[in-house]
Amino acid sequence: MDDTLATDVAPTVLPPAPGADRYRSLDFADTAATLPAGQSYDLLAAPESAMRWLAVHDLTTPDVQLYEVCAQRMRTLRGHIRALFAARVTATTPPEESLRAVNEALTAVPTAPLLAWDGAQGLRRIQAHPTDQAVNHALATLAADAADLLTGPDAGILAACGSAPCDRFLLRTHGRRHWCSTRCGDRVRAARAYARRSGASG
Repeated sequence: MDDTLATDVAPTVLPPAPGADRYRSLDFADTAATLPAGQSYDLLAAPESAMRWLAVHDLTTPDVQLYEVCAQRMRTLRGHIRALFAARVTATTPPEESLRAVNEALTAVPTAPLLAWDGAQGLRRIQAHPTDQAVNHALATLAADAADLLTGPDAGILAACGSAPCDRFLLRTHGRRHWCSTRCGDRVRAARAYARRSGASG
């Protein structure tokens, strides 16, 4: 994605959904969104924008170059994580291929910091990020984060945005309300107000 396109897209990108600050996998799932009037965006659509997303979320280093095949792997894993989130929200059986894809990402590389030794600092834990394994580590970290969300105490408050056509996920933080952003909430309230006015005038 070039700078011109990034500038054109930026105004339509929604702010992070509730819970995205606690789960990077939630923000990862929401890197693509459907907006009203046939609009949409995909923050992983090109290697450059996918690289920026990884860097902002501390999942890679600035010196790592991302290629289209890696961006495609990110988009594929995102689709599987979204399928698992959707299954959790709707209380349906998750797709077997999505479970398999997340498990493959989980086991591809060690996600725990490794034990290392050097003469100056002695024993310490380091996160291994060899350049050729950087995307594998990022995907493994996101898969682990998604698994933690789906099996942890916050799984019960995972929700889909209730403002069609938005298809983002969030963690419900205020009772039953489940909108991913103020913009989506305003759209729901405006639609309800219009429906009331229409009903009253009819």
